[in-house]
Amino acid sequence: MATPLRRALSLSVGWAADRKLPRFVRPFVFRTYARFTGADLSEVRLALEDFPSLAHFFVRELEPGARVVESAPDALVSPVDGRVQAIERIEAGRTLQAKGRSYAVDEFLGGLRGEVDLEGGTAWTIYLSPRDYHRIHAPEACRVREIAWLPGARYSVQPKVLARRAVLDVNERVVLRLESAHGPFFLVLVGALNVGRMRVVGIEPTARKRLAPEPAFARGAELARFEMGSTIVLCVPRGRAEALAGLAQGAPVRLGQRIGRWTSG
Repeated sequence: MATPLRRALSLSVGWAADRKLPRFVRPFVFRTYARFTGADLSEVRLALEDFPSLAHFFVRELEPGARVVESAPDALVSPVDGRVQAIERIEAGRTLQAKGRSYAVDEFLGGLRGEVDLEGGTAWTIYLSPRDYHRIHAPEACRVREIAWLPGARYSVQPKVLARRAVLDVNERVVLRLESAHGPFFLVLVGALNVGRMRVVGIEPTARKRLAPEPAFARGAELARFEMGSTIVLCVPRGRAEALAGLAQGAPVRLGQRIGRWTSG
């Protein structure tokens, strides 16, 4: 399917998701959605009838305390609920996808790498399914130094699709260069089929921008959101962090759960 057709499909799905539902049918619609996707309604903060549309329900907030963010100083925590697609080392300027596929890190980051040396670093890829909570939180106390919205295709990012073709480096994405006490790192939001809207808290979409002042976020604070399902990639330079031993491909993770250990700062 050509990119313009995929874009038209995405816009159509977005239009439908934005349609305001009569209040009396909302609980039925969202319970049906939860039944088919596995979404957990017990942790939703608002009453189901208070979500005016499917788009609003998709970016639902959770009850306070529904996620515990690990507080140990060396904890590198997951910024999302999802499933580990890959944990890979960056070598020769490339990082592996599923089934041995690779992509050039500089191109993937849209030129935001700058002077940061990622050779020998680690990339965590986490897939968010339709059942998951779709707000994205800071994996560490940090500031947003630079941001770029990169246009691209809207292929599905389901693991079975990534096993067949390169997707992550050709889809639309938002790249965040973050600065922390452990040094710089990158968080990339990757768009997907029917996903044309990715939001960053307090920052308007822009092709590329160095931010001043630099917005600051505490560990576990809401940073961004997907308005449909997708994938995030977290890239950390060598010597700054290491992956949690035993965290394997396909493992489910929750926001705030340790996925690695900071080794510097």
